[in-house]
Amino acid sequence: MSTGKPAAKNKAAAWAVWLTIGLVVAGCVAAGVLNNDGDTTVAAPAADERADSVAILKRTSAEQGLCYGWELVDYYDYGDPLNVGSNLGDGVAVEENPACPRWVQVTANIGYVSESSESNDFARIQVTGSPDIDSADLWQVERGLERLGLTEDVFVDDPGWAVTRAAVMLPLLAAEAEIVPPAAATPTPDAASPSPLPDAGSDLLRDRWGYLLATVGLVLLAALFVTVGVVQRRRQRTTAPGRGAAPDAPSRSGRKRRVVVPAQRAGAGAAGRTREKA
Repeated sequence: MSTGKPAAKNKAAAWAVWLTIGLVVAGCVAAGVLNNDGDTTVAAPAADERADSVAILKRTSAEQGLCYGWELVDYYDYGDPLNVGSNLGDGVAVEENPACPRWVQVTANIGYVSESSESNDFARIQVTGSPDIDSADLWQVERGLERLGLTEDVFVDDPGWAVTRAAVMLPLLAAEAEIVPPAAATPTPDAASPSPLPDAGSDLLRDRWGYLLATVGLVLLAALFVTVGVVQRRRQRTTAPGRGAAPDAPSRSGRKRRVVVPAQRAGAGAAGRTREKA
């Protein structure tokens, strides 16, 4: 029987497999290249975060006689800050504002680097104030933010939430540092009881989704290899000739004669001896 058709089918199947492999690898490489640099945009606070922070700071500023504000800056953007806010309102800074002779402000300077860079994402947190406030007291407030869980990693993971949360913590920390009079040191309930911090984020999903996609593609590729190998093995077992018999061979007269294997000959000899004894 001719083996041309099975060979052609196997060749076509092999080409299909290699074409699929090429497409999977090309897709994984393209995803990795496109995602190589990652997203370096610093996210500003959400609208509800800004509104809630302004309301809290407005109450505490009226009680303590001290203005509070925040400022979010993109380290690699040399223009205006991404967002500012204070007890005076969203978008209103307290620094050098005639309406705030005494003020305290938290500034978060966030820097996101590309994936190809050897440096890491970073955050620089600084608390500043009006000239009449001692720098040692401001340093104590700055250290207090870290003690309350607002570390640099939290600012890197969610800078918008972190900077507004740090702003509403300023009245409590200013009272601890005795920047405000003791009689006005009682913070509001909203400012005194911080909400749970968000889960610590990771750059694995934000900057490396292309590599995860490539890993999944390689796993699927390995599964495809195994499947093709099993299918071809089963086909070979199905089409293999049976053991113990040989194909018919042509005789001198042109007719096919049966070729008997040694096992069959031995059986025939034993049958003949049995008949002779009988």
